[in-house]
Amino acid sequence: MEKRNTIIDIKNMKMRQKIVALTAYDYPTANLVDEAGIDLVLVGDSLGMVVLGYETTLPVTMDDIAYHTKAVFRGCEKALIVADMPFLSYHSDINDAIKNAGRLIKEAGAQAVKIEGGRERIKTIGAIIEAGIPVMGHLGLTPQSVHQFGGYKVQGKDKKIAEKIVNDAKLLQESGCFAIVLECIPELLAKMITEVIKIPTIGIGAGPHCDGQILVIHDLLGLNKGRIPKFVKKYFEGYPLMLNAIKEFKKEVQGGLFPLKDHSFNSEKENLPRVY
Repeated sequence: MEKRNTIIDIKNMKMRQKIVALTAYDYPTANLVDEAGIDLVLVGDSLGMVVLGYETTLPVTMDDIAYHTKAVFRGCEKALIVADMPFLSYHSDINDAIKNAGRLIKEAGAQAVKIEGGRERIKTIGAIIEAGIPVMGHLGLTPQSVHQFGGYKVQGKDKKIAEKIVNDAKLLQESGCFAIVLECIPELLAKMITEVIKIPTIGIGAGPHCDGQILVIHDLLGLNKGRIPKFVKKYFEGYPLMLNAIKEFKKEVQGGLFPLKDHSFNSEKENLPRVY
């Protein structure tokens, strides 16, 4: 078994080698991304939308994240596993936040957790880190605040918000975060943050200047139908290929072409019971 990546490995990659990250939500997908040599796997609350069918990430529960993190842990031996802290699992009480984060480490097998927000989450993040649990930050478009933003919109286009994001990144670094996800912000703002802070930035819709990149695995593989975000590049047209395979299965079953002899098991005739 190869050595699993640690937060130190990820931090040491800054400015030396691009960090490659993907989401995963189940055992077979974790097998794939791990065999591909992905550095960091995020069990994101995006599972609410791409796996569970919700319109936002907000309904995702701690049980949901813990369940899917366990599956990813079983299928992933080398990548650092980061589990998302879902909406309202860290917002109201610091002690509850520590317990919830600890559950994802102790019970589910994650090596770190991810928390959305800046200045308003510093005390909570500091307390979780002090409890011995690594934290990855998340700034810019933070999906758990979608109603506050009025939708999924690029953040940091105006100077006031851009300054807040920069200052929040510095605060997250000071609090002890080992890395920060920058989502849907202008590429020059992401470049500025990446150059200013000493911990890695991992971009999603934040341009090419971050220390690493992350995508949702279902977007990368083209498994979702309908509109995809501008920042996504599909490396595979999975949905139509899978749909065609299922249609072909239906056609062969209805036409008596599946299963054939090669797909069936045999037995000696004398070993069969008499039923007539």
